[in-house]
Amino acid sequence: MKKLRVAVFGLGFMGRVHTEALRRLGNVEVVGVAGRTAEGARKFAESLCIERATGDYHELLADPDICAVHICAPNELHFPMAIAAMKAGKHVLCEKPLASSVDEAETMIAMANERKLANCTLYNIRAYPQAQNMRRMCAAGELGEISVVQGTYSQDWLLYDSDWNWRVESGPSRAFADIGTHWCDLVEHVTGHRITSLCADLTTFRKMRKRPKGSVETFTGKTLRPSDYTEFPVKTEDFGAMIFQLGGAAKGSMTVSQISAGRKNRLFVEIFGTKASLAWNAECPDELWVGQRNSPNQLLIKDPSLLPPQASSYADLPGGHSEGYDDTFKQVFRRFYRAISDPSAPVEYPSFADGIRQLHILDAVLASSQKRTWVDVRS
Repeated sequence: MKKLRVAVFGLGFMGRVHTEALRRLGNVEVVGVAGRTAEGARKFAESLCIERATGDYHELLADPDICAVHICAPNELHFPMAIAAMKAGKHVLCEKPLASSVDEAETMIAMANERKLANCTLYNIRAYPQAQNMRRMCAAGELGEISVVQGTYSQDWLLYDSDWNWRVESGPSRAFADIGTHWCDLVEHVTGHRITSLCADLTTFRKMRKRPKGSVETFTGKTLRPSDYTEFPVKTEDFGAMIFQLGGAAKGSMTVSQISAGRKNRLFVEIFGTKASLAWNAECPDELWVGQRNSPNQLLIKDPSLLPPQASSYADLPGGHSEGYDDTFKQVFRRFYRAISDPSAPVEYPSFADGIRQLHILDAVLASSQKRTWVDVRS
């Protein structure tokens, strides 16, 4: 079988995660990478034995044998890279947020639909086996009517004023755009209900940060010296809180933080229904807590032989063998490239439409925090 040839744009933390996950598919080959500089791209390509490297992504788009691109570059580059790729006839898988504005996202969706190109916004959290198990349990009515959803997404990698990353300057929102939308996408995907209105508060605790004089990859930079920094004012939020209406009757609350000491990447969600409840923590992804009123609570451990068929397809390893963060990328990519190989295959991955959905929520969060009031989410 002929391998699908693809390119990766953006060579930081996410670029490496995408490249390594793509190699696990077997039928996809990363043949080129594009970075901010030709030298940086060359070093990345050499470290992973990739054929081509460039500082100009247009060079790879000119290759007719490349069928798809993965956009892992900073947020402001998502739109121009995606538009250029689709004009060149390439299928596009883009990291979130999909674009810098709803208008940009609408243009991207229109072009993808017009040219009949596969398109994906990478909300990978929904691809954990237990996330899919929660979705099937909600759909089957095992929780009854959903009443309350609550949780948090907490990290600590930007706790100190000396912590820095390009995301600090990535637009009007950081913590909510970066990780809060992951939480919202998961909740909507699992429950089948949409967030219809919300009241949010965003806070910047570190109003001045020490920006490194050189580039710093995501989740790194802890060993820099004082002489390596310059002081810089910050406008993007470190923390956010939100209460919301979910569907017709359910209520919810959540917080998002990148300054919570000790929390490395804790996405936690609780779903309470009239019959039962669920709780799941992405740092312990194989475990799903099931709460009951009149019988003992349960802790379900991931085992594909015991999962519903739609959920078990997201697990490749038997019970007792953990599947984590990197496996979610593989599962999304597998379904994306299945759709490229077979246009009649169902779209079982988050599309550009899911990306614009989270931009609508983000716009409502920003407006609510600024106006200090409840705001409806555009449907």
